Amino acid sequence: MDTPQPTPMHLNVTLPTDAEVGVFADLANVWHTPNTFVIDFLSVKQPAQSVQHDDGTTAARIDATIATRVRIPPEQVFGLIRALNEQGQRWLAENGRSEPPESWLPHP
Repeated sequence: MDTPQPTPMHLNVTLPTDAEVGVFADLANVWHTPNTFVIDFLSVKQPAQSVQHDDGTTAARIDATIATRVRIPPEQVFGLIRALNEQGQRWLAENGRSEPPESWLPHP
């Protein structure tokens, strides 16, 4: 018995002229609901400010604005994760790096 082959798909994508420039973001925040994954791309408004708490500790406060929000169904998010990983690995190889710069890694 032959296994049915999936029908080839050709995705014809149109990019509106007003979206060609894209949206700049300094960082992204990812969260989810039961039905969707949300990626908020953030634009930092100004350098971090030092904030003093009532208990004497200090923290850095960063004021940011959501530049754009993208909602993705769960069925799509894992393909996006794979694609980002593949593109990240290609970028590292093309730029002669073996890992992202330290400033890209989360700080403990």
